[in-house]
Amino acid sequence: MEIEAELARIIINEMSDQQIIVIREKGGERSFPIVIGIVEIFAIDRRLKGLMPPRPLTHDLLDNVIRELGGSIERIVISDLREHTFIATIRLSIDGRTVEVDARPSDAIALGVASNAPIFVEDHVFDEAAGA
Repeated sequence: MEIEAELARIIINEMSDQQIIVIREKGGERSFPIVIGIVEIFAIDRRLKGLMPPRPLTHDLLDNVIRELGGSIERIVISDLREHTFIATIRLSIDGRTVEVDARPSDAIALGVASNAPIFVEDHVFDEAAGA
């Protein structure tokens, strides 16, 4: 079962390649951190602050391509945790059909922030992340 979640916190450490975002269950207590790269954390941070570059960066470009092709991002889903690696999908709506695209959670969330798409997490991922 998919549980609606939110990006609760971003932790930027410019001295490291590993950055952290925290995903929290909406209306609940469960949360977990995801380690992501510096490019993705800055893409997320920039969008949250409403800062738009003069030309589209990668996540903006992909959002533009999806929209120009008549699609929209329905949701980002963090669907699994395998060997300490989170698995995500981007759920798109295109011409009345749903398409799921495999993605790293960091890219999916950066793209989701760019398009204001909701984040969902499979219930078992919250439990597995707490025990990891």
